[in-house]
Amino acid sequence: MASCAVLHLLVLVLPSIILALTDANLEGDALYSLRRAVKDPGHVLQSWDPNLVDPCTWFHVTCDGDNRVTRLDLGNANLSGSLVPELGKLVRLQYLELYMNELVGPIPKELGNLKSLVSLDLYDNNLTGTIPASLSKLSNLKFLRLNGNRLTGRIPRELIKLESLKIIDVSNNDLCGTIPTSGFFLQVHRGKFCE
Repeated sequence: MASCAVLHLLVLVLPSIILALTDANLEGDALYSLRRAVKDPGHVLQSWDPNLVDPCTWFHVTCDGDNRVTRLDLGNANLSGSLVPELGKLVRLQYLELYMNELVGPIPKELGNLKSLVSLDLYDNNLTGTIPASLSKLSNLKFLRLNGNRLTGRIPRELIKLESLKIIDVSNNDLCGTIPTSGFFLQVHRGKFCE
């Protein structure tokens, strides 16, 4: 009878353990993709070992009680290289702090999959390309700081959907066009601009 109870418990618990390990592996793989895409002369990513199942043990990574990544703190870390689309797999990520590095290339549209994101800080890098309209899917986003890059194009009108937005800073880029005139942008100076 006791062995049946243990077997029944294993049948109930084992799938959630496997699922948690699978999620941790997916998130670890996503973070390791970033590590491979950047140069790290200060070795701040040295603890990011792909052989460890749980990326929650890595420095600069914060996780919740379910061992899901909620915060990535790599501001002013002397990293160079590019952002990777795999970051969009960190579905519980709330804070993506990659400011004041030497990151180049575009902002991946996959960052629009980060539905829990509260703060996206990519300021003072060398990012190029346009601001992805997919960021308009970040319904919890309060802080969007993209200033001090080399972004071009316009501010996507879709960003007016971001009702939680408190701060948006896109200054010191090469943006052109009109500023959206509704939602959060009602508080911003209206008109055309080229910076």
